[in-house]
Amino acid sequence: MNFSKNALAGLTTSFALVPECIAFALVAHLNPLTGLYGAFFICTMTAVLGGRPGMISGAAGSMAVVIVALVAQHGLQYFLATVVLSGLIMLLFGVLRLGKLVTMVPHPVMLGFVNGLAIVIAWSQLQHFKDGAGWLQGAALVWMCGLVLLTMLIVYLLPRLTKALPPALVAIVGVGVLSATLHLPVRTLGDMAHIAGGLPSFALPDVPMNMETLRIVLPYALLMAMVGLLETLLTFNLTDEITETRGLPNRECVALGAANVASGLFGGMGGCAMIGQTMINLSSGGRTRVSGAVAGIMILLFILFLSPLIERIPLAALVGVMFVVAHETFAWGSLRVLGKVPRHDALLIVAVTAITVATDLAMAVMFGIVIAALSFAWRHARDIRADVVSADGVKTYTPHGTLFFASVAHFNNLFDPHGDPPQVLLDCRHLRLADHSAVVAVAALRERYAKAGNALQVLHLSPRCETLLRRAGGMATA
Repeated sequence: MNFSKNALAGLTTSFALVPECIAFALVAHLNPLTGLYGAFFICTMTAVLGGRPGMISGAAGSMAVVIVALVAQHGLQYFLATVVLSGLIMLLFGVLRLGKLVTMVPHPVMLGFVNGLAIVIAWSQLQHFKDGAGWLQGAALVWMCGLVLLTMLIVYLLPRLTKALPPALVAIVGVGVLSATLHLPVRTLGDMAHIAGGLPSFALPDVPMNMETLRIVLPYALLMAMVGLLETLLTFNLTDEITETRGLPNRECVALGAANVASGLFGGMGGCAMIGQTMINLSSGGRTRVSGAVAGIMILLFILFLSPLIERIPLAALVGVMFVVAHETFAWGSLRVLGKVPRHDALLIVAVTAITVATDLAMAVMFGIVIAALSFAWRHARDIRADVVSADGVKTYTPHGTLFFASVAHFNNLFDPHGDPPQVLLDCRHLRLADHSAVVAVAALRERYAKAGNALQVLHLSPRCETLLRRAGGMATA
């Protein structure tokens, strides 16, 4: 393990965490320190206890947007109670070993998720080109654009000269020193908020412990947990692919839940994995728990001791780094394959990307999974067919494929109870009964033949299918 390399990667990532967490706290109408305390607890605890070294978690915007209405209507204490409850839900999700459900997310949905978040990351940086309600103008705009471009050039070109230092760290420090030395008229991190503060203190949320409180916070807690788990598990998958290693998703869910509980009890925001900061960490060489732990601990050090220095970092440097992250996060290869993959997969990539940008991650992923499942069912419903043989007054049907809810109608159309001879055999050696609809379909087919005065005999059922049929009402088999 290269300790220094991972420590430098964590330091680099911490610089990128600060403005994001402050911005997300402001979006939720909270004190910026609430976002930074949340980043400290969530980043550090998931790094130390989680199941995916190299992945960075913190106070995330996707979860901040969810609770804007709650904070506006009920205040900070109800928000903290919601963070604690959402953490308990996440923890339970991991304890029940449900993290493996992420394997149900189709690859086109993953591509849409990555592309959508890349666009969101880039788009969110444009707010730093504004001064109040209007866009920057004149010299301020020129210096802002110039330093952003300089930062991006350093990040792209430095690895060609040396890989000893993380390029993002060199870019942030270099542009910061240049800005301070030349007294350039650019906005700094301190213009967003002052981050000096003390140690977070433990306190139970000051809310009534009754059913009315639960009625208020539970819907928000469930939504926060769902969004947080989705973003974490999808980022988890992406980190697995980039590092070519395999993490432990259930352990990551447990750690994330515990981190959110701790954050809520110490006055911090809720959070989850952050794809932008994870990409910065990975591209800077962070592969172990050290990088995540250093990033989290540095957040606390910024609050306690280093705020005068950190507040002087030009926003342009951080914006430039995030633009590079957006560029590297976007799956450019997905554009090349749009015309090569099946049309439904291409449409799914585009749809999930658009919905992620227009609404939120949870809506996009759920939409993508539903559409992918319906597309799969539609295609496989049409694959069922049957070989038909008539000999010695006996007609034998040998269906091929999977019988399930979507293929029942096509299955029924294969048979002709009124035109068939008195004795009909249904050979199921190549037929798989997948669900209750399949069982009902076979039973209903037998009744159709009985009403037509014919006998249907079922042959070569698998043991599992025989069990399903017996439970459905004792179908006669042979």
